[in-house]
Amino acid sequence: MQDQVFSPAFDVLREGIREHAFPGATVAIVREGALLAWKGLGHYTYDPTSSLVLPEAIYDVASLTKVLATTAMAMTLYERGLLDLEAPVVETLPVFAGNDARRQRITVHMLLAHSSGLPGHVKLFGSNKTPEEVAEVACKVPLMTEPGTRAEYSDIGFIVLAELLARLVEEPLDLFCKREIFPWTAMRRSTFNPPLELKPMIPPSAEDNHFRKRVLQGEVQDENASALGGVAGHAGLFAPVLDVAQFAHCLLQKGAPLWRSETVALFTRRETSPSGTSRALGWDTPAPPSQAGSSFSPSSFGHLGYTGGSLWIDPERALAVILLSNRTWPDCRSELIKQVRPAFHDAVSKALEIS
Repeated sequence: MQDQVFSPAFDVLREGIREHAFPGATVAIVREGALLAWKGLGHYTYDPTSSLVLPEAIYDVASLTKVLATTAMAMTLYERGLLDLEAPVVETLPVFAGNDARRQRITVHMLLAHSSGLPGHVKLFGSNKTPEEVAEVACKVPLMTEPGTRAEYSDIGFIVLAELLARLVEEPLDLFCKREIFPWTAMRRSTFNPPLELKPMIPPSAEDNHFRKRVLQGEVQDENASALGGVAGHAGLFAPVLDVAQFAHCLLQKGAPLWRSETVALFTRRETSPSGTSRALGWDTPAPPSQAGSSFSPSSFGHLGYTGGSLWIDPERALAVILLSNRTWPDCRSELIKQVRPAFHDAVSKALEIS
């Protein structure tokens, strides 16, 4: 009955497609352990003859990688006693120290909470360096602000974090998640660097006319992640919406069977500093005006992805809403999704109230 119950919410997405917010999308809605909606809308591109988006479509989830992979790995290592959240980054990554004494004070906690003082984005790609060399450059990016004084959403911080986590277990992010995270959260089709046989299931994310000079389909849209070999702490994961819903269900089950409820609570609780932050550890929380709309409770947590994805989880209502899309097709100029996402979430909430 999903088309009947959620018709107004799906209409919001259809209007977004007509207005070229994105050419297509997939949706999953989970409540009280039940999958209430699982749907594909639109096409792979704005060409009406391109493939229809099926619910099984696999998307480049961009910065959802930060929570589905990197933060998930951090939670796992924390539970195993291998990750000290208050330990200085330089203890594990000496290259991070540089010549700035302030860097000695930056902790793992600060990287997760986006309060390290590192900038949001720095161009690392385009210099023909190996992924190992690019990672080392990322570890040397200068600070923008004093550590711990300001929340600045930072891709660079999560690149550094993934390098630190990999160093702790002597295994890269993708291999660790493939063995230790994805099987337990039922993320059966999620992967970094998708194999060629999955390409027909993946809508293209962009026409890259500057860096790679080709249509990007089945390879990460983010240039820095590409320069890092397709595996990075901030981007690189590909997933179908049902896998993300399974991950959300795990968190709504207070982490079972993968994490303890105390770990989930620690990582998803909004930070009390720096002043004005909406960040949790790896996660974000709704702060008006929120892309989650106006109905998610204060205990909610979630994340966005640059390519047009979002994941919001409301433990008070036992609700998770996932939207994946390729709003970056054919380029990144349209930002209409910023209007579509909150309207969609509000429509979902209203439908649940009257259903």
